[in-house]
Parts: sequence; structure tokens; C-alpha cells
Amino acid sequence: MAILTRVGRIELAKAVKAQSIYLAWGAGEPQWDSTPVTEQSTSTQLTQVLGYRKARRVLYCEPDVNGEIQVPEGGFTASSQATPHIYCEFNYDFTDALDKTIRELGLMVGTQPSSGEPAGKFYHAPSDIVDPGVLMLVEHRPAMYRDQGVRETFEFVLSF
Repeated sequence: MAILTRVGRIELAKAVKAQSIYLAWGAGEPQWDSTPVTEQSTSTQLTQVLGYRKARRVLYCEPDVNGEIQVPEGGFTASSQATPHIYCEFNYDFTDALDKTIRELGLMVGTQPSSGEPAGKFYHAPSDIVDPGVLMLVEHRPAMYRDQGVRETFEFVLSF
């Protein structure tokens, strides 16, 4: 039986980390509030995208139960060396998707804003995106209403 080696996994992580990484969030479907939906590995996009936020930090990391990075899958420690694990942090602003309800998240790789978007802009409306990229991770969440007093932060670790 063939296996994907650690160095092969590191090369996959390097290829992903070299691209633009965004977190899309969407309204999903109101019926999900009473009937939760299961994520599908065949998903290619969110149901109702509201916006895209560029990753604030993208780091290599290694599993470590006592690490400073804590995600539902466990603890990790940041690494200066390439590893098969990539930590991504997304910090939404107070006004991003204000007065909207969020039910779905999608980690996108290779997202391209239109050329007319200002350099350094981190949040984009769907109409400002020319290529949404590839959906690497999808998560359905309990409904979360966006009000101006909250800045959402999401953290994920992609493991190859």
C-alpha cells in the first residue's frame, strides 16, 4: 500500500500557504436553525456568500497539546520550519456583514479580488471577487447575528 510521506505533506502545505487564503462567510439557509445540516466533502462553494476576509496570519505549526494555538482538533505550536500543518487566523471587523446572520464558513485558497480593489483591503463583498478560489474547508454553525459591537475571530488548522 502506498502512503503520502511527511515531506510530501509538507510540499502540499507549502503550495497552499503560497496562495491567497480567505475565509468566506455566508447566510446559509434559515431552515438550518431548526434542522442542522451536515458538511459535505463534495461541497465546492457556500450557499449564500456575504463576504470574504483575507487571513491575518498564516503560519506553519506542529501538534502540541500545550501549544498556544488551540482549535477544536487540539493544540498546536507555531513553527518557523515548514510542516504539514497550516494555522490560519481571520479577524473580521465591526462592520463586516453588519446586521446579517452567519450560518456557514468556507476557507478558500486562491481567492482573487478584482483589480479595482485597493491594495491592503482585507474584506471584500462577493461582487468585488473575480475568482472565489477553491473551497478547502466548510463549516456550518449555529446562526450568529452580526452587530457592530463584536469583532469575530476564526482560527483553523489545515493538516495535510
